[in-house]
Amino acid sequence: MLSFFKNKKIKSIVYATSVLAGTIIGVALFSLPYLTLQVGWPIMLAYFIVLGGLMILLHVLFGELVINTPDKKRFPGIAEYYWGKKGKYLAFFTHSGSLIGAILAYILVGGGFLFELLSGLQIDISLTGAILIFWFAGSLIMFLGSGALNKLQLLGIISFIFILVFLAWLGKGESSITNLLARNGDNVSLLAPYGALVFALWGASLIPQIEDILVENKKYMKGVIIASVILPIIVYLFFIAIVMSISGVETTPLALTSLSEKLGQGAYFLILIFGIITTFTSFTAIGLTMTQVFEYDLKIKRIISWLVTILLPIFLYFIGVKDFLELIVFVGSVLLAIDGINMLLMYRKNMLNVSKWKKFGSIVLILVLLGGIIYELLYLFK
Repeated sequence: MLSFFKNKKIKSIVYATSVLAGTIIGVALFSLPYLTLQVGWPIMLAYFIVLGGLMILLHVLFGELVINTPDKKRFPGIAEYYWGKKGKYLAFFTHSGSLIGAILAYILVGGGFLFELLSGLQIDISLTGAILIFWFAGSLIMFLGSGALNKLQLLGIISFIFILVFLAWLGKGESSITNLLARNGDNVSLLAPYGALVFALWGASLIPQIEDILVENKKYMKGVIIASVILPIIVYLFFIAIVMSISGVETTPLALTSLSEKLGQGAYFLILIFGIITTFTSFTAIGLTMTQVFEYDLKIKRIISWLVTILLPIFLYFIGVKDFLELIVFVGSVLLAIDGINMLLMYRKNMLNVSKWKKFGSIVLILVLLGGIIYELLYLFK
């Protein structure tokens, strides 16, 4: 087994898949059972099939664009290569906003899980103190660079799947079909899951980093991307089914809290560790991407890039940005959508010999993302 993993090609593919899939599986996971309770399984499954397919297409198309762009660039640098300086700064504004928003969401939720865990162990600590510990630990991993992150992501995704299966086993005595199929949201918009699900399936920001990991194995990029989006979809559906079957109508916006009342304190500690692993790996990967945006695209020294990346989210926390569900919906519906439209426009303009189905799919994607932006902005300002 060890000799198998020492194969450079296999190693790069495994690391690339674990980094991308491990980053995609993030904080939005914990909102999905509650959203499923509100809109019902048929609508949620339709979202996963349609939006999941469109997100796979977006990631694949952007992967093709990245491979055809000179290396050592992140999204703003790629935008500069195709659009010029103005394109670079527009991309930097939206992209950095989405990354910082995502980092803050991970800090809020991961720090909250750490607070619950330490409080349960009778350690006297405030929520802000736990958030700062979580933030500092992630900041340290970011400082150590991609080598440490690759190993952390692989370990994290293995631990994540193991805990998820064990959680299903623990909850089997509390599970029921009635709970699984429960619905409690007659007055909720059917568009409610859209922003959270875009956020939950987004990993395009990591694709230039995945190219760096694959090195001479870039021909496997498409397969890595497809596997790295499908794996989170499977995990999400499994997680929704576990939470819903145990909690039913008592499912909360932050899904793990509803499980604690059903499974007891011992199981709750395991659940919290599960939550910490999930948020921590994504936090560090997104943070490293943000650092590399400053370093590669803006040519800022690495230490300064790192400091700006870690200080901006915690500053937002201290000035009062603390609602994780509203945060991920806005980031997914607006900021990530703008990035996605930009990626697709670059692809359509600069990639030659594009098949008809890719051209059609990219148009559908642009319309879907644009519609989501309009809906979210109308909702915010109504």
